[in-house]
Amino acid sequence: MSTYVLSDAFALAGRHIRHLKRAPQRILSITLMPIMFVFLFGYLFGSSMSVPEGDYHEYIMAGIFTQMMLAGVINTGVGVAEDLSNGLVDRFRSLPMSRGSVLLGRTLSDVLLNAISCTAMLSVGLLIGWRIHGGPLKALAGFGLLLLLGYATAWLGALIGLLLRDPQAVNSVAMVITMPLTFLSATFYPAQNLPGWVRPVAEWNPVTTLTTGMRELWGNPTGNGADPAFPLRHPVAASLIMVVALLIVVIPLANRAYERAAAR
Repeated sequence: MSTYVLSDAFALAGRHIRHLKRAPQRILSITLMPIMFVFLFGYLFGSSMSVPEGDYHEYIMAGIFTQMMLAGVINTGVGVAEDLSNGLVDRFRSLPMSRGSVLLGRTLSDVLLNAISCTAMLSVGLLIGWRIHGGPLKALAGFGLLLLLGYATAWLGALIGLLLRDPQAVNSVAMVITMPLTFLSATFYPAQNLPGWVRPVAEWNPVTTLTTGMRELWGNPTGNGADPAFPLRHPVAASLIMVVALLIVVIPLANRAYERAAAR
């Protein structure tokens, strides 16, 4: 990747961040909403939920972090679709800039917003009793895995936005993708507590693997039970493989879709 592409991408990322001044509701959505989820699941539901290996307050935090990263599919997808519909992409095309920097700048800015959201959630999580027991290096590794997931979901959202080109359609399709992944997993409750055929579905759900990987790095209870599915036996390695594979597939497809959109 050339320095020219990177400099354009950083400039565009800065533009997206500065644009938040004109849309303060986005700042509220990336700070207030995570706080509400932590309070709702960790504080209100925590008193009635149990985890075999430990405290529910420590179990739930990785799940809420993961849920917020999955929401990046919607946020980035809607943003890209709006850029297409309001003519911003046409203005970019008229400027002496690399086309490859447009999506890179958008996804980098969304990762920065994810980091802000994580900071807000971290503060509230500590207040409700969540703790990290894995040491500083593992703690950083867990947040690194989380932000890598956020980066991958941003690229997936960009691809969906470029294919559908309509913000409402993007929102609907992204919800259809993310809702089953979130709730048919061990995001909010241990998979071993689920009945019948739902349990193996939740255990093999990649979101369960990602969430379990973060719980393992942070030293939080995993709720896997005595005989978990194969990906849950090595959740960190499996998570890295899945996220990197998603990036390898989605980034070229998104850039190709952008080339087609910019050529129209």
